[in-house]
Amino acid sequence: MEIFQVDAFSKSLFSGNPAAIIPLRKWIKSDDMQKIAAENNLSETAFFVKEKDDMYKIRWFTPETEVELCGHATLAAAHVLYSHLQFKGNKINFNSHSGLLTVEKSKNMYWLDFPAQPPNPVSAPKLLPEAIGTIPVYTGVNVDMIVLVENESVVQNMKPDMMILKRLDVRGVIITAKSDDDGFDFVTRFFAPGVGVPEDPVTGSAHTVLAPFWSKRLGKNDLVSRQLSKRGGTVRCSMNGDRVKIGGSAITYLTGRISFNE
Repeated sequence: MEIFQVDAFSKSLFSGNPAAIIPLRKWIKSDDMQKIAAENNLSETAFFVKEKDDMYKIRWFTPETEVELCGHATLAAAHVLYSHLQFKGNKINFNSHSGLLTVEKSKNMYWLDFPAQPPNPVSAPKLLPEAIGTIPVYTGVNVDMIVLVENESVVQNMKPDMMILKRLDVRGVIITAKSDDDGFDFVTRFFAPGVGVPEDPVTGSAHTVLAPFWSKRLGKNDLVSRQLSKRGGTVRCSMNGDRVKIGGSAITYLTGRISFNE
């Protein structure tokens, strides 16, 4: 099988979020896909199979489990199709566990069209302040838990207790604050130890929660965020009703072949 490793939400190598992309002619066993993802040991490995000319079925795996939605690996899969597999259409359709997802390429940017997932306000779990070292300004949930904190410095310097976060009944925990930089609207970090990703470098799918939250809070539809992980990455968002467009660049780090026999 061919394998591609792509740095998503970045224009340069060694930043953004790396994803492994594996095109398949037909599906292999889920257990084998999980083993390959564990071997790759990246936050996500995506597999896809062509269903018709512009439609592909896509699935995503962390080192520990299959997930319902992943933004950066979807962007990376589109990059592989456009840059390595000679896809010529204007739009790629991905059939997924989260419904139909589309990706369009505009110059050097890929735009994901995902369902918006606005958070519902909830009381902060009792152990959350201990886990993150501060009292949240706001806490909400929709698939992930979004935690608004006082300022960018709190996000940047946070050293959360992964054992406590792992016990929360959510896929991941998004820490966010308004940006101090006029070039960005908000900053964020994403922690998902419960699915085998202690800190994700850049999290496209989290912006399905972040974009509607910050759009309402700031009163604007077009937003730019900066994820403050060690690698860092920039994500552009545009609200469109109950959908959100998530834009970013991508660059290929490696291509290769997996020695695998079913």
